[in-house]
Amino acid sequence: MLEMTFPEEKKEGINMPSLNHSYICSQILRQLFTFEQIEALTELTLDIDKGLTPDICVYSADIIKPNFSRDVNKLSQMPLLSIEVISASQNIQMLLEESERMVKAGIRAVWTVEPFTRTIFVTTEQGEQIFYNQAISFESISVDFKKIFAG
Repeated sequence: MLEMTFPEEKKEGINMPSLNHSYICSQILRQLFTFEQIEALTELTLDIDKGLTPDICVYSADIIKPNFSRDVNKLSQMPLLSIEVISASQNIQMLLEESERMVKAGIRAVWTVEPFTRTIFVTTEQGEQIFYNQAISFESISVDFKKIFAG
């Protein structure tokens, strides 16, 4: 049985992702990995402001070519889609503002997932849309959040 500690622990003043956060990211990735035309990457720092690190970045599969001899700390090539899952200790307003900055930097869509209310905020150049506990699509990929939140 999992032992849970409340409130969320902090390490050196940095918010630590929670069980729900980790589980939701894992389930999103599980669905994304079924689409061969994309590459879904976790915790990749993008060259936006001083560096923004979404939970998940989705690239066209032909864009990502790792060089295992020389790594990259900040990627200047923006993903097609980025996904942020809100942890209990994070500020939703701050993450939605980051979503707007990511779109202005060239990311075509940002999904901000709020687990408690099962809400997905979709930010694009056209603005922000709000969806509740349903499948969300972007181009030829889709993630069914209803399946994820069913637990």
